[in-house]
Amino acid sequence: MGNAVAFFEITSDNHQRAQEFYAKLFDWKVQADPAMGGYAVVDTGAGESAVAGGIGPSMAPGDAGVKIYLRVDDLDAYVKKAQDLGAKVLVEPQALPGDWGTIAVVSDPDGNPVGLWK
Repeated sequence: MGNAVAFFEITSDNHQRAQEFYAKLFDWKVQADPAMGGYAVVDTGAGESAVAGGIGPSMAPGDAGVKIYLRVDDLDAYVKKAQDLGAKVLVEPQALPGDWGTIAVVSDPDGNPVGLWK
């Protein structure tokens, strides 16, 4: 079984501007949650089979941009495999709020961030 793209994320030093931009550009419904620091879950309007996404504030210098999260069945094993292949761990495995699962973020050998989501 392959690893499907499960989520996209856009982070910005000005997340409110980014949320407004993408909402207006693509007619996305963007609902910011003050309890999550203004992070917004995005409804692209593309139906139930569409890849979900979010737009929020960058959490560290240099992390603004776009990343994808790939669904994995064993988060720790994929983090280790990525490291064995030359990746650096940017975000250690951690639980998401609610029942959203667990994520980690690694960088590929070129420095591109890639999210892993279980």
